Amino acid sequence: MNLIEYENLNKVNKFLEKKILKRVSAFLKNGNYILGENVSNFEKIFSKFIKNRFSAGVGNGLDALIISLNSLNLKPNDEIIVSCHTYIATILAIIRVGLKPVLVEPDIFTYNISPEEIKKNISKKTRAIVVTHMYGKSCDMHPILDIVNKYRLFLIEDCAQSHGAQYFKKYTGTFGDYGCFSFYPTKNLGGFGDGGLITSNIRKNIEKVKKLRNYGFKAKNITEYLGFNSRLDEIQATFLIEKIKYLKKINEHKRRLAEIYFYYLSDNFIKPIIDKNFYDVYHIFPIRINERDKLIAYLKKKGVETAIHYPIPPHKQKPFNSIFKNSFPLTEQIHKTILSLPVSFFHSEKDIIRICKIINKF
Repeated sequence: MNLIEYENLNKVNKFLEKKILKRVSAFLKNGNYILGENVSNFEKIFSKFIKNRFSAGVGNGLDALIISLNSLNLKPNDEIIVSCHTYIATILAIIRVGLKPVLVEPDIFTYNISPEEIKKNISKKTRAIVVTHMYGKSCDMHPILDIVNKYRLFLIEDCAQSHGAQYFKKYTGTFGDYGCFSFYPTKNLGGFGDGGLITSNIRKNIEKVKKLRNYGFKAKNITEYLGFNSRLDEIQATFLIEKIKYLKKINEHKRRLAEIYFYYLSDNFIKPIIDKNFYDVYHIFPIRINERDKLIAYLKKKGVETAIHYPIPPHKQKPFNSIFKNSFPLTEQIHKTILSLPVSFFHSEKDIIRICKIINKF
């Protein structure tokens, strides 16, 4: 019985090995290791890919969120509306900047922030909305943009899981004041270590971000802002320049694997929602089932690895016990029942058909 791994980064990146080694050699000969031409070139390439104007590479996805929020010059404890169902980094960034996260429930079927719940939680202290495009699906942006415009709020997109995802043919990361990306190795556009990037269509936004990422310098050793040390590595940038050439191919492969799940997988499991106006890139393929833990054990016995994104919701995490007192039943239901199935670039169509057949016998 051959094991079907949930993820294997060596296999994912194997096709790039020779090209990456060649780039490493050129990188070492160049000798420019910090904020050089590779970072600058990748920023331009990424902006061109998602059809926005400006980008700034930073150290990781969390820093992308922190620096974006910091640049808004908000007051301590100003309120930021954010989904309760998100990766912990989204909420952690808000707290780290001294702002107050106001958690709202997601849509139970898309797992993204609910526009109706946003409306219910607007207050006089609300200054911004942070949306997370979960699992590779864009949030429902039209009603969210209506809210942003009505109340004159800032909008930040957490795009850590949505490289290349689209909503009405417009890429995530191009709707708000800032789009924040992570290049953590497991992402569709994963690097070979940590990395992040901030996008904006507003020049002054990116000019400020580029100062903030580099100690707040406006010129060498001349500080304009209280900044950070968070710069996308030149070596990560050179890898990403090569890999982004294949992002459409990676996304299309994952979409094909998702189609097989939709076709073969029994309707006894709650599968992702399909909508022709959304171009989903399936960073993760989630299903929901009440007997999740039994299914995990069953699949493991049959040679199929799975994962949970995520086992504990942020408001239930120990460091946040004193911050969040409310219960969020929809989010808690999702976290108790959700299961991520294999959907990596190295998986074959035969792998997914086999997984479906095994699951259907459960």
